[in-house]
Amino acid sequence: MDSFIIASLISFFFTILVTPFMIRFAHRFGFVDKPNERKVHRTAMPRIGGVAFIIGTLAGMLFLTDLFEADVRTTFFILFGSVPLLIVGLLDDRFILKARYKLVAQLLTALIVVSSGLTIDFISIPFGKELDFGILSTGFTVFWLVAIMNSINLIDGLDGLAAGVSIIALATMLVLATGNPAAYGLVFAFGMPLIGSVSGFLFYNFHPAKLFMGDTGSLFLGYMIAVLSIVGLFKSVTMISLIIPLLILGVPIMDTFFAIIRRKLNKQNIGSPDKGHLHHCLLKKGYGHRQVVLTIYGVSILFACAALLMSMSNLWLSLLLLLIVTVLIQLFAEVIGLIGAQRQPLLNLIKRRFKRKNPKIVLRSK
Repeated sequence: MDSFIIASLISFFFTILVTPFMIRFAHRFGFVDKPNERKVHRTAMPRIGGVAFIIGTLAGMLFLTDLFEADVRTTFFILFGSVPLLIVGLLDDRFILKARYKLVAQLLTALIVVSSGLTIDFISIPFGKELDFGILSTGFTVFWLVAIMNSINLIDGLDGLAAGVSIIALATMLVLATGNPAAYGLVFAFGMPLIGSVSGFLFYNFHPAKLFMGDTGSLFLGYMIAVLSIVGLFKSVTMISLIIPLLILGVPIMDTFFAIIRRKLNKQNIGSPDKGHLHHCLLKKGYGHRQVVLTIYGVSILFACAALLMSMSNLWLSLLLLLIVTVLIQLFAEVIGLIGAQRQPLLNLIKRRFKRKNPKIVLRSK
């Protein structure tokens, strides 16, 4: 464990040292994010911070070379799989590419990963059963990788948001990986340097940010989280192994899920940007920038705690926790307007029930 902590510290300080150079590089060569009507910032911001924490991560991993020698093939394919994302991310941070080019890079990355044999072959489901994907395992793995990459990319809308949520998710994965001896070493060897480097980046990225991670950073971060979830969580023997990673990544998955529903209901293309994301909704409620980010951190921690509880629970308690979390997610989404200000089916049902029991009380919603 000492070596993992040292690797994390190396990544942390390396990222802190490299980031100022990346800020100057971004301004000099045009890697800046210009403000528009959908964005929160009002001045051009360097958006190549992801390169800094990628370099920091690699620096920490070099300290753990001996550990990677135990599984050179998997390590090679995980690192090689990130190359298409880095190329497209850098091009997008400089020139702003169309979404389809990023999707092609994500699919290529996912195919590289599955070609290494790193796939989700089965998941544990209730009543002691296992759902074996068989020939569908490749498709499911590709879907999982692309979905998580896009989810992290979508929440990267406020200073420190994607970085902080990712640190919470990664830390939770590491805790759960301790119960999976077969994956413990590899998950920690990637996860600890990544947590250290992203923490160093957060030093510059928390509000008011000095730079953004850009698509280079968010795509790489989403990719690493998705891969580590496959290595350390899906391969475990938890009662409901599919739900654990979904809970750990609850914030980005929830935001992405409701964005798709919202756009479908509004008859918009699901890939079209809007100002209805979680952080936008909280800003509209009058919360300040830091308040919004810290609130979402809190929600992420609650999701993480639910995942940890479920990993230690029996079947029926796990199902009860899942039901409670599902209801709370729907209520939270309706209260803040994540689906749309007027779309509150569960709240309306509760109000109708309450009125029947208390006909003299009039409920007013803001």
